[in-house]
Amino acid sequence: MSNVESAIAANADKLANEHGGFPAQEQEPPGMTGAMRPTPDHGEDTYVGNGRLDGLRTLITGGDSGIGRATAIAFAREGADVALSYLEAEQEDAEETARSVRRAERKAVLLPGDVTDRRTCAELPDRVVNQLGGIDVLVNNAGFQMARTHGIEELRDDDLDRVLKTNLYALFWLTRATVPHMRRGACIINTTSIQAYEPSVTLLDYASTKAAINNVTVNLAGQLGPRGIRVNAVAPGPIWTPLQPATQDADHLETFGGDTPLGRAGQPAEVAPAYVFLASPTESSYVSGTVLGVTGGKSVF
Repeated sequence: MSNVESAIAANADKLANEHGGFPAQEQEPPGMTGAMRPTPDHGEDTYVGNGRLDGLRTLITGGDSGIGRATAIAFAREGADVALSYLEAEQEDAEETARSVRRAERKAVLLPGDVTDRRTCAELPDRVVNQLGGIDVLVNNAGFQMARTHGIEELRDDDLDRVLKTNLYALFWLTRATVPHMRRGACIINTTSIQAYEPSVTLLDYASTKAAINNVTVNLAGQLGPRGIRVNAVAPGPIWTPLQPATQDADHLETFGGDTPLGRAGQPAEVAPAYVFLASPTESSYVSGTVLGVTGGKSVF
């Protein structure tokens, strides 16, 4: 194990409690990084770039915090410029992510807006092209969940709309608007979830969107392959991000991730390298239509 890998593993073990989880805590959605105890590891002190994404222009939705922040940091340290899409309520987190990108001497573009709005998605690619000159990598990472203890009879249309529009509609809308800007060699990376394979009863609507994203990923890979555009997905397992204290029962967090074979939840820094690999025009040039699991040992097949 390298020194960097040892540092990440040691930090993850330090952040998790003896049950694999975290102290009970709650936030209002969408959740903020600064209020989390402990603060997630995004690779700020551990990720070392090797120029694998030199000169690429990237757009990451949900790029303010969690997996999005870790991916933005990794992309920047690998030589990519980064545009961040996020909710206006997440401005503080987004600015911190942008500072990390700029410390890596790469461009950071802040693009607040709600991707559940079709017009916002339609306009985002043009805004990125205007500021970065193009789009080589699209990371459809924005997601929303809410643990529901009631049955489907009490599932409200407004709740269903928020989950489906954030996780699925936005992916379609944004991809549709971005592809015309993409040249041969570009790629799309979707964020799915272990929930597509091991769905939780309390996450019925969320898990359904993630299973759909798997199908969309394979379908798009077939459709866009002849144009030289690769499409893949990353399926994280339980990862310590603001979404957890903002959408889960506080007591659930004390054992969050403890049911994985590795016995703990993951840190965003442990997921970001999967996105780097799939974005790399050399390392994954023949990889398309696949789902790469980062799940602590849970199966994604």
